[in-house]
Amino acid sequence: MLDSSPSEFRLDGRVVVVTGGYGVLGSAMARGLMGAGASVVLLGRSAGKAEAAAAALDASGERALGVAADVLDPDALAAARDAVRGRFGRVDALVNAAGGNVQGATLAPGDSPFGLDAGAWRQVVDLNLVGTVLPTQVFGEAIAERGEGAVVNVSSMTASRVISRVAGYSAAKAAVDQYTRWMAVELAKQTGGKVRVNAVAPGFFVADQNRDLLLDGDGGLTERGQAIVDHTPAGRFGEPDEVAGAVVFLCSPAARFVTGTVLAIDGGFSAYGGF
Repeated sequence: MLDSSPSEFRLDGRVVVVTGGYGVLGSAMARGLMGAGASVVLLGRSAGKAEAAAAALDASGERALGVAADVLDPDALAAARDAVRGRFGRVDALVNAAGGNVQGATLAPGDSPFGLDAGAWRQVVDLNLVGTVLPTQVFGEAIAERGEGAVVNVSSMTASRVISRVAGYSAAKAAVDQYTRWMAVELAKQTGGKVRVNAVAPGFFVADQNRDLLLDGDGGLTERGQAIVDHTPAGRFGEPDEVAGAVVFLCSPAARFVTGTVLAIDGGFSAYGGF
């Protein structure tokens, strides 16, 4: 359990902002961060969902806050940052969990790759890449002003392994990987290594956006879902809580010499050659 972690893995007294904080993976990360002692800010476009998720995380309201902001709106992000500072007085870490796929940037079976919609490409790149860059500029600056802290981006196996059909999402997450490395180098040089930037790359987890691709109506595996499990040495999909430990580690003092890395959480998917 995260509550019994050694002290260097603890986040007591620290404040962590999680974008996409009421999503499947974002909420699991938020639970893990709170279990390690952090106060957690759940940020998303819906004020009602963010507030409800925060209340479910901490009914007392002392260590969880729901804040509404679109990750593509710099002014809304700045207002959210000010609200976090007003409530907790500081920002120590940022987890960029907001993101997702766009149907028009996904190749339908049998379709030509030359016909993918350019507007959908821009939309998925904005959501995943720009939606990582802008929160980092706003909240990352607040972290850098304190002189110490962490940013953890959420990448994907699609960034480093070719996954059929998901063209736009793959390109966007590959860009997130490179932005993670670039920002890690810049901030390490400017802060003496005290502000770190890393990413986690989840393998396959069942969420609302991919449920119909992976599971049939009875909860069994689709053909695509079975192919993924067959290529995953662990023999199953991941559970959302299994991402949380890596995020806690990367936010914690235990990772004080870790920056510029993309940590796979994939049950061995990226290591397996298929035979």
